[in-house]
Amino acid sequence: MVTHRLNRLLEVWRQVPIDDGIGGQSTQWTHIGTVRAQVSQPSARERVVAEQAGSRHDHIMHLAPRADVRRGDQLRGDGQALTVVSVLAPSRPVYLRAECSLDQAGE
Repeated sequence: MVTHRLNRLLEVWRQVPIDDGIGGQSTQWTHIGTVRAQVSQPSARERVVAEQAGSRHDHIMHLAPRADVRRGDQLRGDGQALTVVSVLAPSRPVYLRAECSLDQAGE
């Protein structure tokens, strides 16, 4: 288990469909819960690229094996919102690995 390494709390947000009252639907970001995670730091090259306006860099996150995190979710915390690109589980359920992207807007 990697639970002793999960040193960051992140909120899980998911787009869920809501009825518009006239037969259609739209989506709305809904808070699903909070998870503990270990967030990898991007490489030096990725940090340099990320300083440019509108750039994107990737993070690898490790989560508890039963964390409710899915592709398309946002993990929010510490002023960042990371979009989950994929979630992978190893052959033994000791952790989940989520590949996430962080979009940085220019100032």
